[in-house]
Amino acid sequence: MQRYETIFIIDPDLSEEGRAPVVERLLQLIPQQGGTLVEQDHWGSRKLAYPIRKKQRGYYLRLDYCGLGVLVDELERFCRIDDRVLKYMTVKLADDVSVEKVQAEMAERAAARAAAESGAVQGTEEAGASADDQDDDSDEDLSEDNEDAVDEDDEDDKE
Repeated sequence: MQRYETIFIIDPDLSEEGRAPVVERLLQLIPQQGGTLVEQDHWGSRKLAYPIRKKQRGYYLRLDYCGLGVLVDELERFCRIDDRVLKYMTVKLADDVSVEKVQAEMAERAAARAAAESGAVQGTEEAGASADDQDDDSDEDLSEDNEDAVDEDDEDDKE
């Protein structure tokens, strides 16, 4: 198996309900063709570098997956047929990828996200108190430095 990344630009005029069937179909094609979805990123609506079909914006979706060339062919065939997909681009990330390694990587990412989410909640409470302490100290240091700089300027003016 190879590892691929495909970025899709979907029509931004579609509502969330209109976009969901397109995304769902793309996600269904991966296991149907014997592939494994590693990660999906919804980048949201962004400005395009140049107009595509008279549209200035597009909804970006990134899929990271493992599969064979047949899977990529089927995804790209769907994109050519469906008018809701403005553009797409597929890049091969790696050759001869082990599915077990990819699944282990997916488990590590899930564990890291869970730890980050639980740590972020606790960390914000602790960081808020320590940030206030640091802000008070840094303000005092700045005011002392400014006084020294003013004193030096006065001495230069006197000479």
